[in-house]
Amino acid sequence: MSSAVDAYLDHLRVERRLASNTVESYARDLAQLAAFADTRGRAVEDLSRQDLEAFARQRMSAGLSPRSVARAVACLRGFYRFLIVDRRVEVNPAEDVHAPRAWPALPRFLSVEEVDRLIAQPDVATARGLRDRALVELLYATGMRVSELVSLRPADLNFEAGYLTCTGKGDKQRIVPMGHDATSWVSRYLRDGRPALAGKRVSSWLFVNARGGGRLTRVGFWKALKTYGLKAGLHGGLSPHVLRHSFATHLLERGADLRAIQLMLGHADLSSTQIYTHVLEARLRTVYDKFHPRP
Repeated sequence: MSSAVDAYLDHLRVERRLASNTVESYARDLAQLAAFADTRGRAVEDLSRQDLEAFARQRMSAGLSPRSVARAVACLRGFYRFLIVDRRVEVNPAEDVHAPRAWPALPRFLSVEEVDRLIAQPDVATARGLRDRALVELLYATGMRVSELVSLRPADLNFEAGYLTCTGKGDKQRIVPMGHDATSWVSRYLRDGRPALAGKRVSSWLFVNARGGGRLTRVGFWKALKTYGLKAGLHGGLSPHVLRHSFATHLLERGADLRAIQLMLGHADLSSTQIYTHVLEARLRTVYDKFHPRP
């Protein structure tokens, strides 16, 4: 690194008495800056504002978190203020440099292949496996909330027309198509799985638990889904809501209308559904950054 960087790090250690971990973090950021300057054939003292903005974008593209990039930019500002006071530069190029704005947090979703692996996990030779296969098939086919799923009653399903009626937030009812596969597995569960689970108990709920035939709870389904996710090699917080996100994302990727997705998800406002467009926007950014000749 340059003598200017060494002088600044000494200033942080001796005069400002910063913690050693903080100084080491600044040293790493400035080492990256020095390497960046070297690729442009310049000393760090000669970098322009445009150069520093390009450096910040490079750090973001390299996979650093928004917080780490913001820390690096703060380091640059402090470094060039020091160079001004030390009379090593006459103009501060970092004065108006800001960290790139973080992209919106995207909902986690599964790929089609991952959904297929997950759906294949329940052992459909058992009554419980039939129930769980029907649950996962129906959740992915409709995008329902888990509370809506476990609150279904047999009368809510219209098998001939291929749709169901669910009750969402605010007791608002909506109609959602089920799809052929989900309809088939739910029918099979009603015929071969539910009677075995319910036993002699009469239940008004569509999905019953494996202990006495009572109503299946949200927690019970979540635990089962997590187990199947691990068996399918899916890690990182699989939940019923991830399948809901997957439903919406896959429909949008295949050209579905955003308004139709809003109605199926039961969103009161279209702005709640628009987060899924960010998934596609993020992919466009990735492709652009990878293939465009000029950043």
